Amino acid sequence: MADNGNSNNSNRYRMSAKRLEELKAELYYMQTVREKEVAEQIKEARSFGDLSENSEYDEAKTEQGKLYSKIAEYQDLIEHAVVMEESSDNGKVGIGSVVSVRDMESNAKYTFKLVGSQEADPMEGKISDDSPFGRALYGHGAGEVVHVEAPAGTIQYEITKIEK
Repeated sequence: MADNGNSNNSNRYRMSAKRLEELKAELYYMQTVREKEVAEQIKEARSFGDLSENSEYDEAKTEQGKLYSKIAEYQDLIEHAVVMEESSDNGKVGIGSVVSVRDMESNAKYTFKLVGSQEADPMEGKISDDSPFGRALYGHGAGEVVHVEAPAGTIQYEITKIEK
């Protein structure tokens, strides 16, 4: 891709090839099926008469605006996607690694999967490689202690296990 001079890393979205394909499929659905459904809702609402007092029409137009906004967002994500290859099994934490850690202070144990920024979902144990925790883990091996800067101060974790 040619650099047109106004691109920087802030408008690049790291994700797996699988997530990129999911986004493309969702975009296709929105541009075909969903767009036709919303257009039909608007057409039906227009048939109810006076548009100035037609709540169905207002709702359909609002839905259309949301859909177009979502389509633009997905197009931007896809256009600026950077596919992150899952790291090979070199014993170091990388994209796609499932990492088990132990909090050095509380002895609590946690397991996370390191993913690209567009796939992060902490509630499902998926942390972004761009998060403070993800950056601290990246490139380290089992047995190493990493330091994570948090609002409460620096937290130390021992990497106890890495799986691919």
